[in-house]
Amino acid sequence: MFQKKYYYWLFVLPSLILISIIILIPFLIGIYYSFTNSNGITASWIGLKNYFLLFSDANFLQSCWLTFLFSLLSVAGINVIALSFALLVTRQDNRFTKFLRTIFFIPNLIGGILLGFIWQFIFIQVFGALGSQLHLSFFSGWLSTPESGLWGLVILFWWQMSGYIMLIYVAFLNAIPRSTIESAKLDGANEGQIFWWIKLPQLAPAFTISLFLTLANSFKLYEQNLALTNGGPYRSTEMIAMNIYNTAFVNYQQGYAQAAGILLFIFVALISFGQLYFSRKGEHQNES
Repeated sequence: MFQKKYYYWLFVLPSLILISIIILIPFLIGIYYSFTNSNGITASWIGLKNYFLLFSDANFLQSCWLTFLFSLLSVAGINVIALSFALLVTRQDNRFTKFLRTIFFIPNLIGGILLGFIWQFIFIQVFGALGSQLHLSFFSGWLSTPESGLWGLVILFWWQMSGYIMLIYVAFLNAIPRSTIESAKLDGANEGQIFWWIKLPQLAPAFTISLFLTLANSFKLYEQNLALTNGGPYRSTEMIAMNIYNTAFVNYQQGYAQAAGILLFIFVALISFGQLYFSRKGEHQNES
């Protein structure tokens, strides 16, 4: 018995060492530096001062509000679009299911930086040309105002994440027994009634997973923010991750940025634990 446990740890140990070097040790060092006034070269202990200053920092609070608003719009839009995609590709009479699944999922495979530059070209060059040709001011000046810049990020994130979240809904829709749907059709139920009374209740766990997954990813947004707007104009689209980066590597306030990063980590961790809790709660209810 002892030898079996020994061999188990022997296989796990290389991964544990790698995780410790890459993730755990830097994280613990970051926690320490969050209690200092480190500028990347020197550091002295200042206790909780950084954490208290964060709640009076106008730029940090603005980035938190923008991230919250962005997350709210992203969660609502992505889940509606993803569910619509899932319903489309799971239709029995759809001969292009595999093709559509591929098309919808491809944006998720594109890196955040490249994705940002692609949509920057679309918003500035393509929309600008359309606006001038059609004499529509709506298409002109995208990303040049706080409102259009925020909506540009939202649209980009919708396009990137919808195909990924679609797969979650597809998995749950395919798990619904076809006999149940066929019986409902024989009883005279139309597509709307089948969706409302049969499919939607079965999608409750998928809603929980998709909600928390989208929320966590939206709070961690950085690459797309950097490539599309770089936080502009005048920091009006600077999300919390970019605010932390600029604080650390532009203003050289490493300790202060670490404190903001720890708060972001705690919030995202709470979202993840919330997802696990509600997912397990749903599983227990289904078993009972």
